[in-house]
Amino acid sequence: MPGAVLRGLMILLMAGGQLCYAQAPKATPDAAKSGDAKTPEVVPTTYKIGVGDVLHITVWEEPQLTETAVVRPDGKVSMPLVTEVDVAGLTPEAAQQVLTDRLVKFVHKPRVTVTVQEIHSRMVYITGEVQRPGAYPLMDSMNVVQLVARAGGLTDFAKQKKVYVLRGSTSARVNVNYEKVLKGQAPQQNVELAPGDTVVVP
Repeated sequence: MPGAVLRGLMILLMAGGQLCYAQAPKATPDAAKSGDAKTPEVVPTTYKIGVGDVLHITVWEEPQLTETAVVRPDGKVSMPLVTEVDVAGLTPEAAQQVLTDRLVKFVHKPRVTVTVQEIHSRMVYITGEVQRPGAYPLMDSMNVVQLVARAGGLTDFAKQKKVYVLRGSTSARVNVNYEKVLKGQAPQQNVELAPGDTVVVP
């Protein structure tokens, strides 16, 4: 009798082990791939420094050369030793190289970092019936719908069919039927914005 009980327990344990194994989730090829795959980083278009932008310039191990500078109307910034440097139209990386070349006469192997702290040269504007009217930096490409979203969306009183864009460069008016744009019926009216443009929401 004890032998029969022992055999019965052994059978139960083996069956339980097989059941647990059957219920354990198996790694599928798709799951393995998704686990190994890394989400690609979104790389924006290279930003060009402009007049009015605020730059933070640091030189490694040279704290006396650290500067927070505003790009002047002539496109230049001032900093110790190199006095004035023309940076307008350059990327931060290109500005770093220019400063490095200028500082090499005074500093042994200078390591320069240029960071854009504030953008003032590339601004777009939105006014009227939106939640947060005002000025917004244009770091990358942006269309009317994206700017409206950044401004918190339309108010309940907005006239969606009468939205328009005032072009900063030509003062031309571009009509936007926002209602149709959202429905996908007039995608061409969801215009790309350029620095100085103003979106008006009546």
